[in-house]
Amino acid sequence: MIRVVLPYHLRTLAKVNKEVEIQIEGLATQGAILDALESQYPVLRGTIRDQVTRQRRPFIRFFACGEDMSLEPTDSPLPEAIVKGTEPFRIVGAMAGG
Repeated sequence: MIRVVLPYHLRTLAKVNKEVEIQIEGLATQGAILDALESQYPVLRGTIRDQVTRQRRPFIRFFACGEDMSLEPTDSPLPEAIVKGTEPFRIVGAMAGG
C-alpha cells in the first residue's frame, strides 16, 4: 500500500482523512499514484492535474521522502520508502505571494 497525504481542501472534497492508502499495480510512479487516486476518488479528477494534458496544476507540489518531485517526469520510479509505505507521498497546495 502506498500512503498519500492530501492537502486540507482536497481531503474535504474527497471526504477522507489526512492520509489515504492506494494500491498500485506495476511500477510506482507519480503518474500511477495519481491514476489510482483519481480512480479511487473520482471527485479529485481535474483538481490535481489537468484532465486533458495530465499536467500538474499550478500551485500543487509533490513530495517524496522530503524531496520535491514536482518537476520530475511523471513516469520516473518513486523511492523505495514510498513503495513500501514507510514514507507517505505528499501532495501539497503551494501558496504564492507574501
